[in-house]
Amino acid sequence: MKSPTVLCLDIGSGTQDVLYHIPGIEPENRPKFVLPAPARMVARRLAALTAAGSAVYLHGSNMGGGFFGAVKKHLAAGLAVCAHPEAAAAIHDNPARVQMLGVEISGSCPGGYVPVHLSDYDAAFWQAFLGMAGLEMPDTVVAAAQDHGFFPDSSNREGRFTLWRRFLREHDGDPASLIFHDVPPELTRLAVLQKAIGGGPVCDSGAAAVLGALSMPEVAQRSHRHGITVVNVGNSHVVAFLVYRERVYGVYEHHTGMLDTAALLHDLTEFRRAWLPDEQVRACGGHGCMFNTIPEEAESFRPTFVLGPRRAMLEGQGQFIAPAGDMMLAGCFGMLHGLGLS
Repeated sequence: MKSPTVLCLDIGSGTQDVLYHIPGIEPENRPKFVLPAPARMVARRLAALTAAGSAVYLHGSNMGGGFFGAVKKHLAAGLAVCAHPEAAAAIHDNPARVQMLGVEISGSCPGGYVPVHLSDYDAAFWQAFLGMAGLEMPDTVVAAAQDHGFFPDSSNREGRFTLWRRFLREHDGDPASLIFHDVPPELTRLAVLQKAIGGGPVCDSGAAAVLGALSMPEVAQRSHRHGITVVNVGNSHVVAFLVYRERVYGVYEHHTGMLDTAALLHDLTEFRRAWLPDEQVRACGGHGCMFNTIPEEAESFRPTFVLGPRRAMLEGQGQFIAPAGDMMLAGCFGMLHGLGLS
C-alpha cells in the first residue's frame, strides 16, 4: 500500500499554515502555504458589511473566534447580528451568553440579512485552491487549532488546564497523545473541525508546536541530555513546555497581547525553576501553568528553543528554530512527526 498524501493545516488566529505532504519528496520541496486564518477572512467580510450598513446572519459551524472583535464593532454600530445555533458556538458555547451580547439566535436567515459562512475548514475552498496549484485533493487531512473547550462549571481558562493536567498525569507527558483520533467531548471546536476534514486526526496547536520542535533531531537529542524549554510565541497565545527525554514536565500558557518582553522573560525564568504559581499566571489574565515531578537529572531547562510568528519578543533569549527550514510550518511538521509520517 502506498503512503498517503496528507494536507496538514495549522489554523491560528492570524494565519493558517499549510503543508501538502507527498511521500518520497524532501520536506523542503513539499508544497507549503501561509494564508490568512479563516477567522481573519470572516472578520474582513464583517467589516465590509458594517461599512455597508447591512444586518448579518452567521451560519455554518463552530470555528476560531478571531472574528469576534468585528462582531462587536458591528453591534456597536447599531447593526443587527443573528446566528444559527451551530454558528453561535463560535462566539460562545452557551447560547445565553451569545444572546446577552446582543446576538439573536435563529435556525433560519431573517429577511434582509446578509449570510456570512463560518468554518475552520471548507472542502470546496481547498478543492479549488489546490486545483489552481495543480495538486489533487489529498488522501487525508489533519488539522491543528487551539480549543479552549467548553466547561459549564468553570471558566474556559481553568477548564483548559484540566486537559493539560490529564495530559501530564495520564499520558506521561507524551505530546503525541494530544493528537486525537477520538476527540474529548469538551473540545467542541476540534470535534467540529474533525468532522469537517473527513474524520482525520486533529490536535491542539500548542501540542503541534512542541511536536514540531521535537521533529528536529538536534532538539530531540538535546532533550535526552538535559531538560530544555520549548516556547511557541503565537499571534494570540504563548505556550511553553519543559521537555526532558521528549516528554513534557511543565506547561505554561498566556495571552500574547497581555505580555511584554520583560513580563514574559520573568514568567519563563520562574517557569523553568518550577516556581511559577498557577494562580499568579491566571491572576494576570493567562491560562495558567502546571508541572509534573521534575527529574533531578533534567537540571534547569535553560536551553530554550523558540518558535512562533511573534518570536521576536524573545530575540536573543533562546535559539530560534525552523523545522525543515520553515518556522511557520512547525506545527504541520509536528503533526506528521507525531503520527509517524515524517
